[in-house]
Amino acid sequence: MRSCLRPIPSVIAIVVLSLTGGCAARKPAATAPAPPSPAVARRPPALVVPQPPPCTQCTPSERIERELAAAFSAPELSHAVWSVLVQSLDTGEVLYRLNPDTLVVPASNQKIVSMATAAAELGWDFRYETRLEATAPVEGGVLRGDLIVVGTGDPSLNPRHGDRDVAFRAFAEALRAAGITRIEGHIVGDDNAFDDERYGNGWQWDDFAYGYAAAVGALQYNENVVEVTVSAGALDGAEAVIAQQPAASDLTIVNRVKTAPAGTPTDIDIWRFPGRTELQVSGSIGVDAKPWTTRAAVDNPTLYFVRALRDAIVASGIEVVGPAVDIDDEPATGAVERRVIATHQSPPLSEIGKVLMKVSQNLYAETVQKTLSARPGPASTIASRRVQERILAGWGIAPGQYAIADGSGLSRVNFVSASMIMKILRAMAHDPALADVFEATLPIAGKDGTISGRMKATRAEGNAKAKTGTLQRVRSLSGYVRTADNERLAFSIIANNFTAPTAAVDAVVDHVVERLANLSRAK
Repeated sequence: MRSCLRPIPSVIAIVVLSLTGGCAARKPAATAPAPPSPAVARRPPALVVPQPPPCTQCTPSERIERELAAAFSAPELSHAVWSVLVQSLDTGEVLYRLNPDTLVVPASNQKIVSMATAAAELGWDFRYETRLEATAPVEGGVLRGDLIVVGTGDPSLNPRHGDRDVAFRAFAEALRAAGITRIEGHIVGDDNAFDDERYGNGWQWDDFAYGYAAAVGALQYNENVVEVTVSAGALDGAEAVIAQQPAASDLTIVNRVKTAPAGTPTDIDIWRFPGRTELQVSGSIGVDAKPWTTRAAVDNPTLYFVRALRDAIVASGIEVVGPAVDIDDEPATGAVERRVIATHQSPPLSEIGKVLMKVSQNLYAETVQKTLSARPGPASTIASRRVQERILAGWGIAPGQYAIADGSGLSRVNFVSASMIMKILRAMAHDPALADVFEATLPIAGKDGTISGRMKATRAEGNAKAKTGTLQRVRSLSGYVRTADNERLAFSIIANNFTAPTAAVDAVVDHVVERLANLSRAK
């Protein structure tokens, strides 16, 4: 290296923004990204990042290396463990590396692994199928047996894809078309396409009440969550009013929320023991406060699904005698011939992937990972990891170079490195069958997804596409950006063990991506 690489710092201000945007898929840019508009005002800096003095003798590659090295040496982040790699997709040149092979906790950057391996194994056109089957003939409009719904893991029966009950209404119409006016048996949920491991390895049990830690299953409805709304009582000291929607869940609310005097800040929390259906809701809400709402995970996704299906069938005018049950709770009756009445298909993986990546939806990621071993099935977490190992090995990533605990990154016993994520990003970018759709699943800086409010009014806005990751003391961002010369770069930036505020880490990461977007080899 030339002597101009000496780290003699000056400083440059970095900006953190928090605006929101809408959703959009994006094809690779045909031209270099436009510079930011000078009319857009920037907010005060959240962090001052070291910046080396100008080096007139440095090449553009040396200059960017110096600047990135200075950024990652910010004093506020001196305790952080970084794993960073920046590489040109056009030339293969490594522009910057910092502990690229060090194993770190990725948080939701784990979804890059799940999404990429699913696309490679299943293809973007893959769809989940849910079947409605009868176990007996129809006599005089009466089905004298059970109605069985067979799931394969479709996560899309929720408002993110339109009407969450559209499949249920279609099933009811198919029953009427078959002449069925009464069902004498049960509504049975067959979830045997997946194993019974509902949670990722290493998940914390006290997360299980929350929607972000919803259990995975072969039958899934409304993301396996309910909305719990807490409203103040009429008087100070009165019990609060709690409602859940949809009503088909297996949760029983234990109300421990009291109405507090006017002006009291709302302070409410939920918890539920694993395997229990009692949802404890505790805390206080001011008598004049607006209703408080959260998403709570159900205990048994299969039972939730079949209860909602039964409600929809009854609402359509068809009488159902028996209850809704999980197939695991149905008495064994030996082999029973089934007749398919109707099927429902999910949107393709390309659309499911946009929710998975842009929203960072944990349930989708767990479902997609488990689906890797669904053929011939049943899908299991262990078998899916073997599929992932095979695919990753084909991309030059040996099993000993990582540890996969779940599909979403909620687990703290996932371990990856920036070099591993880089190999996946490169494999996806260089595969004509996968590249465009994979890039379209990623959040777009300043525009949509989990980075809709970041990198506004910079050359990275609308240009950088990257997956975030957030756990306590973990922050990650990996994806693609185009330079001022339209050169394609891939980057993976993962920080662990920091004590500074998350905004400080984001400020450094955003500065780095913005600097990459402004890189010009001609200067």
